[in-house]
Amino acid sequence: MGFNTSLGLGGSYSLTGSPTQVVSANTYFDLANTANQGWAQQYLPELYEQEVERYGNRTIGGFLQMVGAEMPMSSDQVVWSEQNRLHLAYKNKSGNETSVLTTVSSGLITLGSDYTNSVRIGATVIVTDSATGLKTNYCRVYATSGQTFSVKPYKTATLSGDFGSDGLGVNVFVVGSEFAKGSASMVGELKPTFTKFDNRPVIIKDHFKISGSDTAQIGWVETTDEAGQTGFSWYLKSAGETRLRFEDYLETTMIEAQKGVPGSSGVDTDLGIASENFGTEGLFEAVESRGNVFEDLASLGDFDLLLKNLDKQGAIEENMLYINRSLALTLDDMVAGLNANYQGGASFGVFNNDADMALNLGFSAFRRGSYDFYKSDWKYLNDAAARGGFGDVSGILIPAGTSTVYDQSLGKNMTRPFLHVRYRSSETDDRRMKSWVTGSVGSASYTGDDVMEVHYLSERCLVVQGANNFVMLKES
Repeated sequence: MGFNTSLGLGGSYSLTGSPTQVVSANTYFDLANTANQGWAQQYLPELYEQEVERYGNRTIGGFLQMVGAEMPMSSDQVVWSEQNRLHLAYKNKSGNETSVLTTVSSGLITLGSDYTNSVRIGATVIVTDSATGLKTNYCRVYATSGQTFSVKPYKTATLSGDFGSDGLGVNVFVVGSEFAKGSASMVGELKPTFTKFDNRPVIIKDHFKISGSDTAQIGWVETTDEAGQTGFSWYLKSAGETRLRFEDYLETTMIEAQKGVPGSSGVDTDLGIASENFGTEGLFEAVESRGNVFEDLASLGDFDLLLKNLDKQGAIEENMLYINRSLALTLDDMVAGLNANYQGGASFGVFNNDADMALNLGFSAFRRGSYDFYKSDWKYLNDAAARGGFGDVSGILIPAGTSTVYDQSLGKNMTRPFLHVRYRSSETDDRRMKSWVTGSVGSASYTGDDVMEVHYLSERCLVVQGANNFVMLKES
């Protein structure tokens, strides 16, 4: 027991314990009052040690892991080739390509400069008008020269009875051939051709730095990481979040990146890299330049137009739809509305739904025509801090399965997913995902700075094969 100064006894002021939890002048110290005469504030504030996850899982990656694969490469460039179509057809696309025109009186068909004339004498062709496609004539080719070939119809002396005027835009499709008895063989041959594509890897970097003094001031906070693991983290939580952000950048760069245009003003003066050697082709650029873009998908009729376009491409049966929330709801409503028992805005009696149970109108898969579609939300298109903040892209359709292509580096045909990542790697260095620590704090690699620095680096590119089977869904 200490001295009680209120009784006039000597000695210094002391703290007297209380057998019960009663607030009194003798049961606590006032740290804000050196005279220890009472607290400036009665109670300590409640301190929550646990970090609040107000944005849930903040990572937006994982898309490429679901739809593709990762493979090493040792070069500055990846080159692949893709098959062209098997049959010959020339379509009039006035405004996009030089037109295909016919002179009705002589049956002379002139190909635009964008086409190569591969039609041979003796071939049988179908000629249709490009305006409606309703006027057709079955013809035989009897002469070819440069970018022109001449045809004669089987039913009439000339094409004038069906087409009516010279210089009409037409489409031509080669269907076979016909020769007389004892005639010579067809002159010339059709050699298969391929289209070559290439892409190059880019170097992606990030880092985290903290001073040596701050590493000695330990502060703990209870956290839950993006994988759901809960625990207490020291200052390295910031380094961990830097890594999570960097891993997202590895994916978003592969989605959004673009190649530099030769001869443009986009020259990086800091790095001294010409524009044509800068950048890499990402998913969106590949699909927009080599694939299909469909705007404002809003109804079953729109969806059927998309299917008809798939018929003209590879007609791959199984496809995956990665879409934002708005389009997901549109497709749910569209599929639900197909039910014959559709009542008052709700769908009963389909997919195990009925009026007496909670409705499940969120469809993850459906079949239309001869195609199967597997629908999934894509967080990248919903997150306000990612592409979801723009709203211009509503989804993408990706074919399932693999493609067979000729790999220039290996010198043989390879079967690979349509979508895959190539990263730089060799026997001595793997640049898929590198990280190292420098500085004065707990590191085997020291520098003159009193800091701890965590570095991240990757060198990679995306390969989009068979892009003609992909569809980007956009808002106009």
